[in-house]
Amino acid sequence: MKTPPGTRADYSVLSTHDTRWKDMDPYGHLNNVAYYELFDTAVNAWLVNERLLDILHGDQIGVMVESGCRFLSEIRFPAPVTAGIRVARIGTSSVRYEVGLFAGESDVAAAEGFFTHVYVDAETRRPKPLSDRLRRGLAQLL
Repeated sequence: MKTPPGTRADYSVLSTHDTRWKDMDPYGHLNNVAYYELFDTAVNAWLVNERLLDILHGDQIGVMVESGCRFLSEIRFPAPVTAGIRVARIGTSSVRYEVGLFAGESDVAAAEGFFTHVYVDAETRRPKPLSDRLRRGLAQLL
């Protein structure tokens, strides 16, 4: 049985993003790579804004090791997109994020995706346990 699309209420944090002309493909809807850019932007903007990730000077960074997307309905330019984020799982050094994209004012997700970050030492690129501060911040999105 197919899982029905999520709603805005299923996600902990919402942020609005503009679609861009260059995001469109020849068929008149957002190209699949634009969905992944929106996923990445929504999660990393939240991490940076919450001061949980210092992308320039931090000693730990998240490296994507797995991702996926379920495309449910079209998103078209110039409609704004709302991205909803939540955390599905927190491991020792990894986090699985889930993101829903909502076209315009729709309450039903047009796409739902996920990706897993493994947090690594910024210099050695070896897995590093999540800091207590990062773990507490992520727990807000469970």
